[in-house]
Amino acid sequence: MENVDVIIVGGGFSGCIAAIAAARNQARTVVVEASACPGGSLTTNGVNPMMTFHAGDNQVIRGITEELISRLKRQGKSPGHLPDPSRFTPTYTPFDAEAMKHELELMITEAGGQILYHAMLADVSQSDRRLHGITVCTQSGLMHLSGNMFIDASGNAALAAKAGVPLDKGRPSDGKAQPMTMTMKMVNVDREKLRRYMLANIVTLNNHYQRDCIELAPRLACHGFVAEFAAAKAAGELDIPREDVLIFETNTPGEFVFNTSRILDHDATDPWSLSDAEFIGRQQCRQLEQFARKRLPGFEQATVVQTGPSVGIRSSCQIQGCYQLTANDLLAQTRFADTIAISGYPIDIHSPDGEGTQHGKLPEGGMYGIPWRTLITPSLDNLIVVGRCISATFEAQAAIRTTPTVGAIGQAGGIAAALSVQQRLSVHQLPIAQLQDTIRQQHGYLDF
Repeated sequence: MENVDVIIVGGGFSGCIAAIAAARNQARTVVVEASACPGGSLTTNGVNPMMTFHAGDNQVIRGITEELISRLKRQGKSPGHLPDPSRFTPTYTPFDAEAMKHELELMITEAGGQILYHAMLADVSQSDRRLHGITVCTQSGLMHLSGNMFIDASGNAALAAKAGVPLDKGRPSDGKAQPMTMTMKMVNVDREKLRRYMLANIVTLNNHYQRDCIELAPRLACHGFVAEFAAAKAAGELDIPREDVLIFETNTPGEFVFNTSRILDHDATDPWSLSDAEFIGRQQCRQLEQFARKRLPGFEQATVVQTGPSVGIRSSCQIQGCYQLTANDLLAQTRFADTIAISGYPIDIHSPDGEGTQHGKLPEGGMYGIPWRTLITPSLDNLIVVGRCISATFEAQAAIRTTPTVGAIGQAGGIAAALSVQQRLSVHQLPIAQLQDTIRQQHGYLDF
């Protein structure tokens, strides 16, 4: 294949948004994806909904990520942004996963980008602070792709690691990552029976649910059922190391996703450990299926239609970038001079040790900036990193890892890649003001 402008390793959500942004800015762009579809955690890991696009009443995730939701809404494939009845975040956004796969493909190809599926990174070629190409494994053998600018959207910092970029892994004390989760989708749920049960037991639901939010919610969500979960554990029906249930109704009424399994002490970068995590995740989902039918009103006749398809990974490796984002930066709502994305999602750490979830709350309407320096490394002039593996501490990564936020990061990374190619600049030479102006012109949000 001839030399292209931008090669993106990873067609997850951040990689897709980066590809759309780069291609729309006249860069010849190729996305390399190991699976058979785009969307990452939202399509190949079964995560639903997206949360959150807002900081209080202010929508801070806009641009291409919001454009995608608007396209889905026009097709009846998303209800848009709904108030979070738990008040953990201002809003959440259900969607149809199959429609999202197609829309992401359309948006990439409409912009002029290409997608190479069933291709996994094998090696890199580099010299003099620059990457020159990558080698990928395909159905027909090894293939070499050469490019001018590279974006690591792999989630595990796979490209950065191959290029010798130093990484941080897990929490500093012991290297453990947040637990993985295998999602489970059930259909034929009696949603009104479930709604009545939630209203009758509202005091047992977590995070200060409000009655009117449950009564009026066009889609249901619940973080709770603590007593039911404890009873099932006491009866030997469950051994999942968490304390409650987390379920969300998708775009389709009566279809619910369980984000409840918890897979401890596994390493997403170790192929044997990751394989074992898939097995444990499906075991836990089988327990959850039986639990839901027996103990959750409305689920008596529900049917499982999907697990996964693959296990969901919250965290693994972070690059050591030109700046490391910290929890203090987020909680202090730091305003960086080189901010390229804004988020209002709080610190949300699922305990690597078992039960418990640690939160770092922002004030009402609070938001923070993500600086350009967290996307680039000191050692390479043509590598940009987007998604959950940017340079951040364990605690800060637990906030910036969610899909709307990595969408905004991806758009900034794609624009930056295109501008760098056009002006023949390294990622360190790119004028920050020009990058920020272009993000704003293309409907990204950078104002506090």
